[in-house]
Amino acid sequence: MNDPWAGILDSDEVILWQGRPDASLDIGPANWVGFVFGLCFAGFAMVWMLLAKQAGGLFWTFGLIHFSVGLGVALSSLFWASWRRRYSWYTLTDRRAFIATDLPLQGRKLSFYPITEDSDLKIEDGVPPSVIFKTEYRPRKKGSYPVPIGFERIAEAREVYRLMRQVQRDAQTSDAG
Repeated sequence: MNDPWAGILDSDEVILWQGRPDASLDIGPANWVGFVFGLCFAGFAMVWMLLAKQAGGLFWTFGLIHFSVGLGVALSSLFWASWRRRYSWYTLTDRRAFIATDLPLQGRKLSFYPITEDSDLKIEDGVPPSVIFKTEYRPRKKGSYPVPIGFERIAEAREVYRLMRQVQRDAQTSDAG
């Protein structure tokens, strides 16, 4: 039988839990900010296109790019996170947390994060809750911003958190020994 984890896991690594995130739509205040910004951007482009159309010719078509970008920003603000979760899978082993995605047009991606005694584990409340195990900092023009990494919106969050704490304790005793 073909083992899909062959070559990915260490020979003595053990899978403790596998699951998938809840992919239902979850719209919060940050989503509305992006949605309103995108609609304003698209609306401005629409007004510009109407005014440019009155001048005649095809110059108004340059506004289609901006209109499309505005609509894209608006819609992705509401639907992107849910769509990404629909194509995600999570695995926790006795050493690492894996996040696998298989997004249409982007393909397969497998990321893993070691669970060590220094991992900052936390549960983010929600329905369902999430287990965060790493924070990455992404650059922007001035400085960077934090992006929490974890198992988003999983029904078994408390159990997975308990398992991760056990992995941390085991890592601590193996380092001390």
